[in-house]
Amino acid sequence: MNIKELKNRNLILFECISGSKAYGLDTAASDTDIKGVFYLPKEQFFGLEYIPQVSNETNDEVYYELGRFVDLLIKNNPNILELLATPASCILHKHPIIERLRLDQFLSKQCKDTFGGYAITQIKKASGLNKKIMNPMERGRKSVIDFCYIVEGALSKPLTTWLIEQKLIQNRCGLVNIAHAKGLYALYYDQEGILAYKGIVSYDDANEVSLSSIPKGELPVTYLFLNKESYSSYCKSYKEYWDWVDKRNEVRYQSNREHGKPYDAKNMMHTIRLLEQAAEILTLGRLNVERPNREELLKIKAGYYDYDELMKKADDLIHQIEQAYKVSSLPVDVDAVKAERLLVSMREDLYR
Repeated sequence: MNIKELKNRNLILFECISGSKAYGLDTAASDTDIKGVFYLPKEQFFGLEYIPQVSNETNDEVYYELGRFVDLLIKNNPNILELLATPASCILHKHPIIERLRLDQFLSKQCKDTFGGYAITQIKKASGLNKKIMNPMERGRKSVIDFCYIVEGALSKPLTTWLIEQKLIQNRCGLVNIAHAKGLYALYYDQEGILAYKGIVSYDDANEVSLSSIPKGELPVTYLFLNKESYSSYCKSYKEYWDWVDKRNEVRYQSNREHGKPYDAKNMMHTIRLLEQAAEILTLGRLNVERPNREELLKIKAGYYDYDELMKKADDLIHQIEQAYKVSSLPVDVDAVKAERLLVSMREDLYR
C-alpha cells in the first residue's frame, strides 16, 4: 500500500505539514514535511496484512496507522505527540473522529525522557561531531609499526625513528616475546639477511607484530614495546571517523563549514527546541509546536553561537527540566488502558 492508494480509498484520517514549517523555523531552503494518520480496511486489520506505517521514498511524507499512532502517543514520542498540537494553519485534512484524541489525554511526565532524553542523545552526537570536526584524521591509515617504541634506559623512542638512526630495515628484524611482560619483545637483527627473520610486521596492514625463530647464540640488540591499547583505540577512531565522512550529509556538512562552528547547527537548533518544549510541557502543561523564539533558534541554525555557549544553554535547560519534573502536576505515565478503550471505540465506529 502506498500514499496514493491511501488517498484514493479515503483511508486518511489526519494530514498536516510538520517539521520546520510547523515550528515556524523554515527558511527558503526548507523542505515540506508531511505527516498523517490512516486506518486500515477491516479485512486487512483483522487479517495478515497489518501495515503500521506508509511513507514515500524520501521519507518526508509519513503516515501512521491509527493503532500505531495511539501506541506512540502513549509513549510520548515527540514527533507524534506534536501532531495533536499542530497549528491550524498547518492542518491539511482532519476527520472528525481524530477530535477524540485530545492532547491533554497524552501529556505526561514521560516527556522528560522522550523529549529531554532524545535531546540529550543529540547533544552527545553533537559532542562526537565536534570532536570529529576539530580532530580530522588523515586518510592514510597508520600501521602497527607506528605504535612500536624502542626502550632505551628509562626512555622510549619511536621504532621508525630508531630504525632510521641505526640505518636498519624492519624486515630484517626478529622479535621474541618476553615472558610476563605484556607488549614487550626482544629485538634481534639479521645483518646479513640470511636468518629468515619475519620482520616487525609481515605485511603492511598487519594488526600484530610478527614473531621469529631465533638461532641459539644470537643476542638481542634492543627491546621493543608495542602499545596495543593505543593502536586499538586509534583503529576504532579511524573507522568511526571515515564511516562518518562516507555517510555524512555533504550539503549539511558544507553548511557547517561555512559558518565555521564545530557542530551540526541544524541538529543543535532542534536539540534546544526539544529541551524547551519538554520544559514547557512540565511547567505549563501544554505543547507549543510553533516556537515563540524563532529568531534565536534560527541564529543557532546559522552558527551564530559558540559551541560552549550552546552546551551551557542545554545544561541550563536540562536542570530546569529536572526541577520542573519534581513539581509537575502531570501524571507520571499516560493511562494506557483508557487510551486503548478509546482506540477500540474509534475502530468500531470506523468499521461500522
